[in-house]
Amino acid sequence: MKQVLFVCVHNAGRRQMAKAFFDRLAAERGLAVAAESAGTEPGAGVHPEVVAAMREVGLDLAGAQPKALTNELVGRADRIVTMGCAVDAEACPAIFLKNVEDWGLPDPKGKPMPEVRRIRDEVRRRVAGLVEEYAGRQA
Repeated sequence: MKQVLFVCVHNAGRRQMAKAFFDRLAAERGLAVAAESAGTEPGAGVHPEVVAAMREVGLDLAGAQPKALTNELVGRADRIVTMGCAVDAEACPAIFLKNVEDWGLPDPKGKPMPEVRRIRDEVRRRVAGLVEEYAGRQA
């Protein structure tokens, strides 16, 4: 099965959103592809504002746990996406991995809910495009 890997520093916001959206949208399309997310310095949990924003769209991240980026995860990935690592390459060395694309999205941590919702909706839009790419390959 193909796998997309979403990577960041703390794995507590955008990547958690991306994984949840990707898995939902790919399952709805019946695609043989899954998502994983990881961080170079995983946080203790998903940011509360992210949990709240995702709950609004029917996805529960309350039990999601940030996990560490490993060579095994990288090795299994068909595609690797970061979301803002180009801005802080020192904190997120994943940007230097081969074939990485960076979506350059702001971190939702500590932001007011209207801004978190805008970030969430942009993550969903980009993930939907990625799912469409995989759907085209499997057609």
